Amino acid sequence: MPPVTHRSSLKLAGTECSFETGRIARQASGAVVARCGDSVVLATVVGARAAAASAAFFPLTVEYRERLAAAGRIPGSYNRREGRITDHEVLVSRLIDRTLRSLFPDGYLAEVQVQVTVLSAAPGADLTTLATLAACAAMHVSPIPCAGPAAGMRIAVVAGNAVAFPTEEQRSRAELDLVVSAGPEGLVMVEGGAQEAAEEVCVAALEQAFEWLERMRRCIDELAQAAAVTKWPIAEPPAAPEVPAAFVERLGAALRANREKAARAAAYAEVRTAYIESVANRVEGSTPQDLARHAAALDAARHDFVREEIAAGRRPDGRSPTEIRPIWSEVGWLPRAHGSAIFTRGETQALVSLTLGTPEDALRIEDVGGRREERFILHYGFPPYSVGETRPLRGPGRREIGHGHLARRGLEPVLPDPQMFSYTLRIDSEISESNGSSSMATVCGASLALFQAGVPMQRATAGIAMGLIQHGDATVILSDIVGEEDHLGDMDLKVVGTEQGITALQLDNKIGGLRLETLRDALQQARIGRMHILAEMAKTIAAPAAEMPPLAPRVSRIAILPDSVGILVGPRGAQIKQIQAESGARITVDDHGTVLIYATEGVSADKARRLVQQAVGVLEAGKYYRGTVTGVKDFGVFVRVNEVSEGLVPNDQVGGKHDARPKEGDAVVVRVLGADERGRLRLSLRAAEGIEPGRIEY
Repeated sequence: MPPVTHRSSLKLAGTECSFETGRIARQASGAVVARCGDSVVLATVVGARAAAASAAFFPLTVEYRERLAAAGRIPGSYNRREGRITDHEVLVSRLIDRTLRSLFPDGYLAEVQVQVTVLSAAPGADLTTLATLAACAAMHVSPIPCAGPAAGMRIAVVAGNAVAFPTEEQRSRAELDLVVSAGPEGLVMVEGGAQEAAEEVCVAALEQAFEWLERMRRCIDELAQAAAVTKWPIAEPPAAPEVPAAFVERLGAALRANREKAARAAAYAEVRTAYIESVANRVEGSTPQDLARHAAALDAARHDFVREEIAAGRRPDGRSPTEIRPIWSEVGWLPRAHGSAIFTRGETQALVSLTLGTPEDALRIEDVGGRREERFILHYGFPPYSVGETRPLRGPGRREIGHGHLARRGLEPVLPDPQMFSYTLRIDSEISESNGSSSMATVCGASLALFQAGVPMQRATAGIAMGLIQHGDATVILSDIVGEEDHLGDMDLKVVGTEQGITALQLDNKIGGLRLETLRDALQQARIGRMHILAEMAKTIAAPAAEMPPLAPRVSRIAILPDSVGILVGPRGAQIKQIQAESGARITVDDHGTVLIYATEGVSADKARRLVQQAVGVLEAGKYYRGTVTGVKDFGVFVRVNEVSEGLVPNDQVGGKHDARPKEGDAVVVRVLGADERGRLRLSLRAAEGIEPGRIEY
């Protein structure tokens, strides 16, 4: 007997999508198959009924994966199967995680795992929207106590018009490209990029997205009502112990007396230790669990105290709500880097280096959309010493990948056209000190390093992190938040842009919803802060350097016939490898015959140019070349100049005495006269007599 299946669907801006539950993955707590055209995504949710005894945080795990079979492709890996999760899959997983996380009840610690798998992918389809909607629907039809329904979607603005479910082609032309999520109480998450869009344009797009999201939420709610799933009850947590007034006062005094991060942490740790010792002495037979509850109560008291202070206009480091921390920066501090910068804002510092490479250094990516290359790479690192901690040293985590992607997205719109600036750009940002906004420090440092290297960027780019405290009747928007304000606050809004407009945006709401009016005010305040930061950066370097640093590779171009590309490359690349080895330059060539020579020294570049010209037979009229006599005839002498060029020296251009005519196999120097009426190469020995060696091309 077939299983009972429930379905709901909607048509939004001309695109129809549907959701189904009850037929696939029936052992999961919740499972939904979402369809849009030929694209199909399966989302499953599994939750534990109770938290583990050792749980100290909410263990929500989200894994989004794209199977290449979904696009009818076989992976290019050695064993022809998908490997570790890709950066793109990590980024989509983060979008789903950030959509759902804030909708769980405070203190919920039971483990929840979300898996989203692309089963069928139409070319250029918006899989991110479908995956986010599927995950939201699966969570809502499950018994897991998550507030809902939530919904998320991508919205693009193309030629001034808002587009839902945009294709890859539409996104490539978009002035604005955002992923937006909403829950029952308003906006939950925003992330995306823009072509220097005005704040008003971003808000208008969010208003349209919110209208569409409300329709999606109703569709998902219809599915849950049809499935008639009852949410698990939430056990009331035990009443928190009351912290004595004396320790609350001591806590406040310690925090007010210390403005710097390390000093505040040390002062709070001292109060915390004293409080736990007093509890252990006062309450006989206290267990470790009892002491942990009292420690949590003091943490809650600290949370309330800091929020009350900010609501009263007193930030942890003493600044006003709109004040930016002191900024200093330096460029060119690394002698061997092609570009480098230090950017420091308060207690957050980024060490940024830029490397200029050839197109062959581009990042190669394979996914359901096919294979592609990226010529702009940004890697963000967050070592434990940056926050005074020790932890295992492993590869980049999801946080590092997400922060690096945001910084890259904010810089990309102002970079030069790769066709005009023929380099692969790799930014490496190491956070050497952190107290909030490290990804935004990366943006600022990268912009400075690019300027110092002479990369012809359109404009400088800066980033700022904004926060929000809603406490009682007070709503306070904070500019340039520190880590404590991020941890204890209600919003984390990162805005990247130039003096012209926004290039990247990321919002995480921590209280289940955010009003558009509050976001509008935050964006305007962020613009003021961004202008201040750009002005401070301009004091260090205000425009791209007129010349590239000495160690940066210079690029020169040669155009050869497309038919000669194979000759230049040679069997298995032997010819071009030999030229690179002899000249010390790096050489790339495309199928159209554009040869790019990268070298840090003029001598190396000139030698590479000569060897390339020699290999493919590029000769210039009036220039002198070495050659070998290949034949002697009554009417003249044949000379081969290189592997592909052979011409005739007529008798009147041989020169010398008749009995001194060259013999076959002789090495000679000839001058190129041009070509005859049939396009054949004409050479002269007479015109090359006595020529200085320095004037010979090769």
